[in-house]
Amino acid sequence: MEKFAVFKIGEEDFGVNINRVVEILKSQKIYFLPELPDFISGVINVRGDVIPLLDLRKRFGIHTGAEKCRIIVVRCEDEKIGLLVDEIDKIIPFHPEEISAPPAMFKGLKTEYLTGLGKKEDRIIILLNIERLLTSEEKIALQSASLTADGLSNDS
Repeated sequence: MEKFAVFKIGEEDFGVNINRVVEILKSQKIYFLPELPDFISGVINVRGDVIPLLDLRKRFGIHTGAEKCRIIVVRCEDEKIGLLVDEIDKIIPFHPEEISAPPAMFKGLKTEYLTGLGKKEDRIIILLNIERLLTSEEKIALQSASLTADGLSNDS
């Protein structure tokens, strides 16, 4: 059985494997950095760590009128990234038979972003593949941006 932290973006339910979640934060001061892809809101300073903030609403093209937001800090390879979401729901366990492979096309989301679809009662939860949310080029751009943002950390 795998557990997923479930959150909302607009009307959609998404989940990330709980093993990837470092912490969940309320809204933080976001530092804008030039020349980042438009779905990267900037970086946040979490106890001296400069963490890039990925706006999943923009990444997936979901327009939402949500006023508040939450940040889920996840581990992606050896880095931490923040995921900007509308609201946190809860931790939901899934048995293997409750997870199906993503269909070829799913509401405009590229299937490489998904590990599958979780089915719980009357809900379908889009299970994200954290490693694939950013392309190699985007990861390189973020690393170089993080180098320029090192002045934001407390220990420099």
